[in-house]
Amino acid sequence: MNKRKALKEFKETIKKSGMKFTPQREKIFKVILSTKGHFEIEDLVHKIRSKNIDVSRATVYRTLDILKNLGYVNEVIKFKNKTIYEVALKEHHDHLICRKCGKIIEFHSEEIEKLQNKICKKYKFKPEFHRLEIFGLCKDCQK
Repeated sequence: MNKRKALKEFKETIKKSGMKFTPQREKIFKVILSTKGHFEIEDLVHKIRSKNIDVSRATVYRTLDILKNLGYVNEVIKFKNKTIYEVALKEHHDHLICRKCGKIIEFHSEEIEKLQNKICKKYKFKPEFHRLEIFGLCKDCQK
């Protein structure tokens, strides 16, 4: 989904949910959509402030929570007392997470997807979503 379509959909979804679509929420969402890769909420607050967008830290936190609940943002991991997020508009993927430096490597494996489907079928389980995170040491931290 492109950014313009995501913004339009977010505006419609938030109104249908009985919430207000405010200029602050729109600006925060635009900054999030322009963020490459993973982000931590305090980094987002600093990025917003560096763009001279006048919103409070509390508004950023509340908006991020709304975006997470509506499925536009995913919580990837909690690492060293920080929560790491990503925009949910990407294709499904999983994560390798370095316990030492916090580096996150995204990957996709058809084999893993097929195995998960096979397991769900075996147990007559209807999956809604999944998240795979493998923790360890990246190649740099193994040295």
